[in-house]
Amino acid sequence: MPRTLRRVISGLCASLIAIAWLCFGSLLRAEEAPARVRVVTYNIHHGEGTDGRLDLGRIAAVIKGCGADLVALQEVDQGTERSGGVDQAAVLSELTGLHATFGKAMDYRGGAYGLAALSRWPLSGAKVHPLPAEDKVEPRIALVATVQVGDGSTQIDFIVTHLDHRAGSTLRPRQAAALREIFPNNDHQRLQLLAGDFNATPQTEAIVGLLTEWSDTAAGQGFSTIPAGKPNRKIDYVLARPVKRWRVIETRALEEATASDHRPVLAVLEVKDGE
Repeated sequence: MPRTLRRVISGLCASLIAIAWLCFGSLLRAEEAPARVRVVTYNIHHGEGTDGRLDLGRIAAVIKGCGADLVALQEVDQGTERSGGVDQAAVLSELTGLHATFGKAMDYRGGAYGLAALSRWPLSGAKVHPLPAEDKVEPRIALVATVQVGDGSTQIDFIVTHLDHRAGSTLRPRQAAALREIFPNNDHQRLQLLAGDFNATPQTEAIVGLLTEWSDTAAGQGFSTIPAGKPNRKIDYVLARPVKRWRVIETRALEEATASDHRPVLAVLEVKDGE
């Protein structure tokens, strides 16, 4: 074989080997890349915006626009008269292309009212846990479901809640304490997210108690979430545990002032390997 031809063939082989290693390395890096999850909590005010219009399409557009993977929804109607008898969780599932599950807090105007979870991945084992209540006070719940993220190797317990709204409430700290009892911190490797409208600012008893076991993904951030038009306090949260398994990429309130009376909160998180 001519020497020149051998050099050409040798060069081609070397190039092919280099390309193969680059591709293989890229695949390894993709496999090793941490799972990233975009989590939103949103009190949707049964789809009624600050302009008085009931429009689930606007809510869906907010969810799709931020690329949410997991969504905690509060104040969701199912078959009520005020919302035209529709199943709002089902409608939002159809509009966003996300899986949905609904948790009833109470009967309301011919239907039900409560919480919902949306997920890019199937939701399994959904369960409703009642929280401490008082006579003639709106009942509150926690809705939990499990998701297998990405290729299924990462499992997350996704918990949605909405605590008592009354100013100076003594019930709200009891509800927060009940969340700690219902979801004890026994497994320090199990990935869990707790999101919702806690109706409490960061320094109040309810939040301080929760943060003994959970990490606020917005720690150090100064944003507010209510009222939507000119927010002046933060009462909506995405909490995570165990702290060592999560890396917070960003957490912020979305600039949406009309679709609901709350601004949604987006937390972008990465899952770190367990130790």
